Amino acid sequence: MSWAGWLRLIVVGGAVLLLEVLCRAGVIAKTVLPAPSVMAGDLYRLLASGAASADIGETLGNVAMAVIASILLGFVAGVAIHAMPRVRRALDPFLATYYAVPFFVFYPVLIVIFGLGAAPIVVIGTLFGVVAMLINTLNGLDRIPRVLLKTARVHGMDPVRTALMVKLPSAAPFLFTGAKLAIAYCFIGVIAAEFIMSSSGIGYSIAYAFNNFDNARMYALMLFIIVLVTVLNAVLFTWERRIMQRRRR
Repeated sequence: MSWAGWLRLIVVGGAVLLLEVLCRAGVIAKTVLPAPSVMAGDLYRLLASGAASADIGETLGNVAMAVIASILLGFVAGVAIHAMPRVRRALDPFLATYYAVPFFVFYPVLIVIFGLGAAPIVVIGTLFGVVAMLINTLNGLDRIPRVLLKTARVHGMDPVRTALMVKLPSAAPFLFTGAKLAIAYCFIGVIAAEFIMSSSGIGYSIAYAFNNFDNARMYALMLFIIVLVTVLNAVLFTWERRIMQRRRR
């Protein structure tokens, strides 16, 4: 592990240890925030009992559908917009301010169109993730070295071979970054949507536990999300670093 990795581990471990001490010493009331070790125990018992399995499965399924839709739509739209400079100039202001739009104001409309269920939640998750992928696709295509494209033309490569052998490998780091951001935004969109639009899922379960003063279940599910997203982000970060190292060789 690099020194930066050790530093991150020390900072996170120190913060958790400090929180544990403050909670155990009564500085933070247990009715407000249980100690991290208590949260971990509650999470273990919740997962072992299977009481949250259905909610976890539903949320992960919604996130998976939103991520797939975001990556595919964002990539295709990015390639299409990159090929049309005038359209891109017209859309640039909208893309720059896209995340200033509060998507949740549209949830009544989405319920009317898609009905109750997973569809409007997946749509909101997709709306959160798609533009991150689109913008990074545009950035990746913008940064393909012209010398590579000229070399492809000199060797008589057709558009398909140029795309597969030159453009995609060159833009891969940006596409990966877009996919990584799309995953993060989809998690945010889906779980937040479940708070207000669903009768199941992790977001709904957290809100239900909050309304019924069930701190043990609420904090256990919150800890589950934090651990899941942290592990997923660490895996993607390691994968991205290996791609970058391979490109430098």
